[in-house]
Amino acid sequence: MIESLIKPVNLLASGYSYLKSSVWQVTGIKGMPVSVSAELTNNCNLSCPHCCSGSGRMLRKRGFMDIDLFKKIMKELSPYLYNVNLYFQGEPMLHPLFFSFIANCLKTNSVVSTNGHYLSEENSDRIVRSGLSKLIISVDGVDQETYSVYRVNGNLNTVKEGLKNLKDAKERYKSSLKTEIQFLVNRFNENQIPQIKELAKSVHANLSLKSMQITDKSDIGSWLPADNRFKRYEIKDGSYVLKSSMSDRCARLWFNPVITWDGKVLPCCFDKNAEYIMGDINQDSFREIWDGPKYRVFRKSILTGRHTVEICRNCTSGLTGIKY
Repeated sequence: MIESLIKPVNLLASGYSYLKSSVWQVTGIKGMPVSVSAELTNNCNLSCPHCCSGSGRMLRKRGFMDIDLFKKIMKELSPYLYNVNLYFQGEPMLHPLFFSFIANCLKTNSVVSTNGHYLSEENSDRIVRSGLSKLIISVDGVDQETYSVYRVNGNLNTVKEGLKNLKDAKERYKSSLKTEIQFLVNRFNENQIPQIKELAKSVHANLSLKSMQITDKSDIGSWLPADNRFKRYEIKDGSYVLKSSMSDRCARLWFNPVITWDGKVLPCCFDKNAEYIMGDINQDSFREIWDGPKYRVFRKSILTGRHTVEICRNCTSGLTGIKY
């Protein structure tokens, strides 16, 4: 009985801390995160031009998370977590122990985001029987020419076959696994939204139409779609800027940290190059890091001047009037 109350009580404590911080700029925190993102690997098989990993702009070391490190993370955090995202940068299904990570998340919801190139019949069977809660598959075009504009080195036929394998496996095992196709709307594929809706329907998947994050400002004009609902940026004073109020608060710092493959704790998923390391799970417990001095200083910087923090300048928190 007491164990079943830990998560909701922790959620209330975290929520109270966030509201208190927003009003009085208090940087300390009550409670633990209710969600965490764990980077299985920052390696990838594709070369997407505006992905930190695929574009080659990633400055940090490449590698694969040790399963024992993940077990340590889950031992401390699982009593509080409602959700575990088994991805950050890179393609998580490249990890040789991919299914072992899912097996260590059976007490909470787990989500994987993949580019869909490893959904063989065997892998699809294992996924639907693994206990995974949700699988997100990126599909950014309905023909190879359009798809490969962004998914460089990708093969759309392989992805479509994988979607079919998943559909068949779900039906075979009467699986409750949620599948979602993610479509990054840009200038090259926005005319294909009706077709991607049909594809999602045909494989019994939900569809998420998302605005595209563009990491190189000089490229923004060439990628922006015509449809304002999917434009993340606008022209202001002669240059492209994020359409965001950039308010001095961010729920991510109270609810959803990121842990890189080598154990570095980051404030959020927009710190793709690990420029703001709050601590190292290999050296300290997560609780020590979560309410430690580095986190307190970083939370203070968000509460007093979020616009000055570099990783916040491409963040979707605070965006209104668009899909993301």
